[in-house]
Amino acid sequence: MFGATLNFDLSNGAVLLRLICSLFLLPHIWSKMVGSPPPALEFFEKAGFKPAALYMRLAVVVEVLAGLALFFGFYTQWAALFVAAVLLVASISVCFHNRSIKWMWNKGGMEYTVLWALTCIAVALLHWN
Repeated sequence: MFGATLNFDLSNGAVLLRLICSLFLLPHIWSKMVGSPPPALEFFEKAGFKPAALYMRLAVVVEVLAGLALFFGFYTQWAALFVAAVLLVASISVCFHNRSIKWMWNKGGMEYTVLWALTCIAVALLHWN
């Protein structure tokens, strides 16, 4: 469906997954906004984003807008695909940050962001009519 679907029926698996994907953005947004400097700024610097502060702020705007769209079901499929794209960039950035390709998230790998990106793609497919 295109447009808003304002559906919060938690017995519907697609709705529940959509809401989970939107709410999981909150800690990522938080780490880019709180602190002086925010903890995420060092990650952006080590991952090679220049200027890091600009890209971090851009990530906040994208994550807030896409997260709100996902939460309220506004253009859900597009918002979910946009979040998936951001998460895939984050996955690649983890490799640059670590100066190596690691998979396991508990060892600084990209497993978590890839799983989350694939989940967002599933949300997009579930909401595509």
